[in-house]
Amino acid sequence: MKKSYEIDMCSGPILGKLLLFALPLMLSGILQLLFNAADVIVVGRFAGSQSLAAVGSTSSLINLLINLFVGLSIGVNVLVAKHYGAKEEQEVSDTVHTAIMTSLISGCILVVVGIAAARPLLELMGTPDDVIDKSVLYMRIYFAGMPVVMLYNFGSAVLRAIGDTKRPLYYLAAAGLVNIVLNLWFVIGFHLDVAGVALATVISQCISSGLIVRCLMKSEGGLRLHLKKLSINKKKLMQIIRIGLPAGMQGAIFSVSNVLIQSSVNSFGSIAMAGNTAAANIEGFVYTAMNSVYQANLSFTSQNIGAKKFSRLNRILLICLGVVTATGLILGWGALAGGQELLRIYSADPEVISYGILRMEIICTTYFLCGCMDTLVGSLRGMGYSVLPMAVSLTGACGIRVLWIFTVFAAFHSLTVLYVSYPVSWVITALAHLVCLSRVRRRFPKTDAV
Repeated sequence: MKKSYEIDMCSGPILGKLLLFALPLMLSGILQLLFNAADVIVVGRFAGSQSLAAVGSTSSLINLLINLFVGLSIGVNVLVAKHYGAKEEQEVSDTVHTAIMTSLISGCILVVVGIAAARPLLELMGTPDDVIDKSVLYMRIYFAGMPVVMLYNFGSAVLRAIGDTKRPLYYLAAAGLVNIVLNLWFVIGFHLDVAGVALATVISQCISSGLIVRCLMKSEGGLRLHLKKLSINKKKLMQIIRIGLPAGMQGAIFSVSNVLIQSSVNSFGSIAMAGNTAAANIEGFVYTAMNSVYQANLSFTSQNIGAKKFSRLNRILLICLGVVTATGLILGWGALAGGQELLRIYSADPEVISYGILRMEIICTTYFLCGCMDTLVGSLRGMGYSVLPMAVSLTGACGIRVLWIFTVFAAFHSLTVLYVSYPVSWVITALAHLVCLSRVRRRFPKTDAV
């Protein structure tokens, strides 16, 4: 019998259930973004443009360092969903305990790497002298909280696998409120500047991860977490790595191209950096909404593969592509329409707003292409193919952006030319994924297994 927070992904109409899955996940992602947006807004309004640039300049570098490990949570999601769809309780339990243990180990590794590498990597990115000290401080405090960040990501991946996207939303809502209150208290009350917003973020992440752990400990069946049983099951770890590591490597190497783009933006000065940061934060809400459809596709496809409901795979993909296109177009163009007002939340400086609008005119209007690209990857990973989409993405999106920076951007040194590299890479990579998916799909039956 399904619990109220679970979704039956393997029978009945797809669209309604997919939206029921995706909407709470969408709101959860938005709340996570609000952690960073609250940081950016508070420092931009109460500490100045340099502090705004300092926080913003770290985002691509933070993503570079954590994406490899966050990618493993995708392996957890696929594996739990597959075993859950096949009703293999012991396999689910082994995966859950291995996942939680792996998250803690990953977090501890990231603490050491992030704190040690912060300044050298920011210097390598060409972070301006008037910003770098604050950027280093923000990064080091942020990375001190990595174990709880990883714990939340892996724990919520387990819940997503069974269709439970509501409870992570409630936990993030509670943590988000704490984050905003602490931001204002630390920055305005105690004048802690970037250190204050970093501390507020870490404390709020402790709350959300603690609630996730409590939820798993009170769950039933294979999902139930027993702290005494925390260990690494080698077989499950290798399966998680096989699916998740290519996804993590893709995310990490994608971040390399974004670090190069951030470095290119840095060459235009701290005001351009601040405008880029504000616009990127607004775009992040659009991306998060689209990414919830990717996550839905991943879970729905994985469960139906486990249940051998092959006839539903094509319908799941087509519905997801329709939903992600509509989401990207409506939210992307809507963000651009309100761009002036939205950017003013981050900074009152007209120059900062002008730079932000420049980026949004190119990215927001074409962002649905990125959503389509990711949704195609979701189908491939849900079917158990992770290396193939990684190779295509790295060759297509990442390779094209790096090539663009060293050729087209080098010849025509402007922010407009730099930002155009995004939609160009999305179109080419999405088409390549579509070709791969059409070939992979032929390897599975068109009808359900009896």
